[in-house]
Amino acid sequence: MRASLEVEKAIEREKITAYVVSHLPIVKAYAVKMGLVDIINQLIPSKMDVEPGIIFLGMVMDTLSGRTPFYRLDEFFQDQDTELLLGKRISSDSFCDYNVGRVLDKAYEIGSIKIFTAIAKNAVDIFDVNTRHVSFDTTSVSVFGDYDLYSDENQSPSLTITYGHSKNHRPDLKQFLVSMLCVDRNVPIFGKTEDGNGSDKTINNEILSSISKRMAVHGLEPEAFIYIADSAMVTKKNLLTIGDSILFISRLPASYNECLRVIKEAIGKDQWQDLGVLSATKPTDKRPAAYYKAYESEVNIHNKKYRAVVIHSSAHDKRRQKRIERELNAELKSLNHQCKQAVQKDFYCLADALAAKEELGKTKAKYYIVNPEVEERPKYKSGRPKGGIRKIKEMLYGLSVTVVKDDQAVSELREEAGCFVMITNVPQKGEDSYDSKAILKAYKNQYGIEQNFGFLKDPVIVNSIFLKKPERIEVLGLVLLLSLLLWRLIEREMRQYIEREKRDLPGWKKRRTTRPTTFMLTTKFQGVMIIKVGNIRKLNKPLTEQQGEYLLALNVNSDVFVNPRAG
Repeated sequence: MRASLEVEKAIEREKITAYVVSHLPIVKAYAVKMGLVDIINQLIPSKMDVEPGIIFLGMVMDTLSGRTPFYRLDEFFQDQDTELLLGKRISSDSFCDYNVGRVLDKAYEIGSIKIFTAIAKNAVDIFDVNTRHVSFDTTSVSVFGDYDLYSDENQSPSLTITYGHSKNHRPDLKQFLVSMLCVDRNVPIFGKTEDGNGSDKTINNEILSSISKRMAVHGLEPEAFIYIADSAMVTKKNLLTIGDSILFISRLPASYNECLRVIKEAIGKDQWQDLGVLSATKPTDKRPAAYYKAYESEVNIHNKKYRAVVIHSSAHDKRRQKRIERELNAELKSLNHQCKQAVQKDFYCLADALAAKEELGKTKAKYYIVNPEVEERPKYKSGRPKGGIRKIKEMLYGLSVTVVKDDQAVSELREEAGCFVMITNVPQKGEDSYDSKAILKAYKNQYGIEQNFGFLKDPVIVNSIFLKKPERIEVLGLVLLLSLLLWRLIEREMRQYIEREKRDLPGWKKRRTTRPTTFMLTTKFQGVMIIKVGNIRKLNKPLTEQQGEYLLALNVNSDVFVNPRAG
């Protein structure tokens, strides 16, 4: 009763305002947990009225709200309850281009890598993130603008924004690359902006040269983690850098002869180990689960032996069947054309025909067998035959040809189509050993990093990047990585809750799910509004039961929606 009276009195004295906060109070709660503001304030000295950490939190909020990062940040906060979302009552004018630019420049001077590593280290410790598997990959981010020079002419640029192989399929735009190390499937612990024309193989080598130092920050010795990367890692220089000190799992490129050799060996010996279905999602009629089997062997790459695990995937096999059919049809079409020309030719002596038969029989074909035969082609005299019998003027010879499929070769091709080769130096026996199934699961979990790149390239997250200074593009990478780190920690917390409590959460279309995503969460809180009267905040309507389930999974109190100091 007293609270309602206070609200009524406040209404009389104060202006009533309303804010749509959606999921952003949850973002703030996790930013507080990972120490984002405090760590940035410690690393970036500043005498500005607004703390650098608050500016960065504002940029992360902006990024995860669905707007383009850095785009009219002050306008974004005009319609926000800054005290609730940032922990302090701050005027939206504090996020003017001048203030944001100063903070970006200071962050560049300190070093984006240093800042992100410190926050990631704190997050890994607080959330007890598993750092056993370390995945690496790169992606390209397109930009609009020239970016010819750094603002300081005397400065040697550490980032070249230029044209390169566009993974966005936008060769008309300049770009920069983002390289990333992730643990526990998709939690980023290291990230860096790279030259737009950088090579994955070269960047891999740079990462490998410093990865022991990077992981030492998390208290890990080289043998305590496994480096996981795609086939671009497998080069002579990279394998030499790895040596015997770093454990790794990768995929052997098909360009190596050893790849096809060991696949043929596996098919020939037919001693597969059934691995079964690895997918955590339920199969459907349209998307049946992939079934795996494995064969253990070894390969010799650059004069060094490595463990090789040949994997056969039913899904991989199915995807390549259409390509196989195209390959078979193309070879058959070529052979038929060649045979048609041979059949149309006449020979005046049997010896020539036999020679042509022998030559055609030598036709090299991968998946078909050419069977030519010599046939007589009599040439008759003109005129009406006497007694009904046509007289032969001369005997010519020609070829008849049948083309039959080489069933054994095609069978091997179809079997090979479903195979790929994992290369690793992780021991098969003894302490810290991995069997074939563990090797495959560790590699497949690298898909999580691909999802991260989808996040970085999503037009909802990154639209038209228009920053005018390349130095600030580097710091943009920091903001995106911080946003991604927070995004993934939220998702990880929900899934750990499900695994721990053996429960599920509301999913799409009134269905329950055991694989919730952060995006799914944002849709559940879309449109959540608070009413503010003076310093008193109230939800415009109570949170739903579904929203309560998500907050329970996240270990976040509903007070974060009405109390600036909650979380």
